[in-house]
Amino acid sequence: MDYILKMEGISKSFFGVEVLHHVHLHVARGTVHALLGENGAGKSTLMNILGGVYTKDTGSVVFDGETLEDITIKKAEAAGIAFVHQELNFFNTLPVYENIFIGRELKNKFGILDKPRMIEECEQLFHSLGVHINPRAQVSELPTGEKQIIQIVRAIHLKAKLFILDEPTTALSNAEIEHLFTLIRRLKDEGATFIFISHKMPEIFAICDDFTVLRNGSLISEGHIKNANPLDITRDIAGKSLENSNVYQPRELGKIVLEVSHLTGLGFEDISFKARKGEIIGLTGLQGAGSSELLQTLFGVNRALEGTVTVQGKELKTGSIKRAMEAGIGMIPSNRKENSVIPLMSLLENEYISEHQLSFKHQYISYGKEKNKFEKIKGDMKIKCNSPDDLIVSLSGGNQQKVIVGRWLNTDCDILLMDNPTQGIDVGAKEEIYQLMLRLASIGKTIIFNTLEIAELQKTADVVYVFYHGKMVAELPHEDINEENVMMHATQAVQVLKEGGSENDL
Repeated sequence: MDYILKMEGISKSFFGVEVLHHVHLHVARGTVHALLGENGAGKSTLMNILGGVYTKDTGSVVFDGETLEDITIKKAEAAGIAFVHQELNFFNTLPVYENIFIGRELKNKFGILDKPRMIEECEQLFHSLGVHINPRAQVSELPTGEKQIIQIVRAIHLKAKLFILDEPTTALSNAEIEHLFTLIRRLKDEGATFIFISHKMPEIFAICDDFTVLRNGSLISEGHIKNANPLDITRDIAGKSLENSNVYQPRELGKIVLEVSHLTGLGFEDISFKARKGEIIGLTGLQGAGSSELLQTLFGVNRALEGTVTVQGKELKTGSIKRAMEAGIGMIPSNRKENSVIPLMSLLENEYISEHQLSFKHQYISYGKEKNKFEKIKGDMKIKCNSPDDLIVSLSGGNQQKVIVGRWLNTDCDILLMDNPTQGIDVGAKEEIYQLMLRLASIGKTIIFNTLEIAELQKTADVVYVFYHGKMVAELPHEDINEENVMMHATQAVQVLKEGGSENDL
């Protein structure tokens, strides 16, 4: 076997915590190799070592017959390794051709940028690859799919031999994905090699030749896609299903308080479900699957394109946070530091700010009344703090999150939307948030939360809706929530099995 890349015995630790344990990766020349694993499995760390971002602790890297030592980003690029990151890296205010030639601009005999020659070379390169993009177009005006292709073209222009594609299809439409795959197949036929990082089974089985699965920093399995089964790969990715803890508590649910009917918006389409008083609904899916965007639309951050949202029997017009708040909806966004916490305000101010936005006609704030309300919420939610006048940034992440939950309880909201509610919180504080969610549900609050962590769904959710490419593809009652079931639907491995005639394997 002609391997263009052989990584052997790779280990890496950060601050004494081992994130890669003697991993090897063998990639055959002229193939598309899937690198698979859940978030935190070690995929990105391994690729960042290959790309020169991190330094390995142990092991060896042989690329195209040469041993690479002390790899830096420049050394990796010079060797022919191109890392096409999930986050698009462009100068949006520059045209396409300037982004292609950035750092390697062509100049005429007078030392002036030779724009006509750069445009001509771009046109020739695009034509040879079957890419139909205007080199003069402003990058900011291009759709995401074309930006992704330009990143690959730029790597080709750098004479790359190995392309590392990190979740390249996350933000692409089906047509854009097919265009990207056409380009990958064409380049593969010409001898290029790809490492394809993805969670999406249909794409993996459509485009990849070989696979490697990592879990918790260790090599779990590897092989040829043609000999593989999506169910077995999914089990290797997920590992042993996590057992339900004793946190979950079933409860009697009340009337329907929220009804979403055929809702389509930015990042999702044709979503329908109902939520009852006291119910905890979990949403999950791969990054960019649409569940987070749905929550934002329900809270009025974005306007729905089609469909209806009904709250307490009354239709809610989307596109206004104030209208959502007035309807009794509160939201904890995913990035607490950027979107929730106001660092220069005290605990008290952070907690009452939303309630006074709703009652803005009352110009005066009673410190005494607000302090009494804060002390009650502090006791109910077990917030560990000294004075309500302390800055919120003086608290731990878990206690900050409790203050933000208290902010919405202060508005007496009936429906609480939570996007990754335990992001950046330690294990002990996570358990407290789970207990808090269940307590709120027991007093009649309806909670709809989005998370990538299956353990959170197991510990709190009455039902889980799984998203894939903007669509709701599965509804799982509490007893069916486990790693394998969720991953089978979130990656659409279940669809691959159906198309392959092995549906009964499920």
